[in-house]
Amino acid sequence: MTEQEFPMVDVLRVKALSEYRLWLRFSDGHEGVCDLKTLVFSGGPMFEPLRDATFFSRVFVEMGSPTWPNGLDLDAIKIYMELRAAGLLDRAAA
Repeated sequence: MTEQEFPMVDVLRVKALSEYRLWLRFSDGHEGVCDLKTLVFSGGPMFEPLRDATFFSRVFVEMGSPTWPNGLDLDAIKIYMELRAAGLLDRAAA
């Protein structure tokens, strides 16, 4: 896949890590860690509950996107493209 290609991927698995990071596995077999600290602390009212580490850890996958109980969801394709551009995606072990 070239840098310009628009990947059609979903998040299959997600796990909250310390320091407002998420480990994600995508439908194409890649995985990576996304740092959300800046977004959590600069975002609007939907992000405020995520500042509580316990609430942040309640992340789950719904319709292919990382989602929290307050209804906040993140764009899986945007996360994938940012991780890819930063060289932070790895192929998941079989």
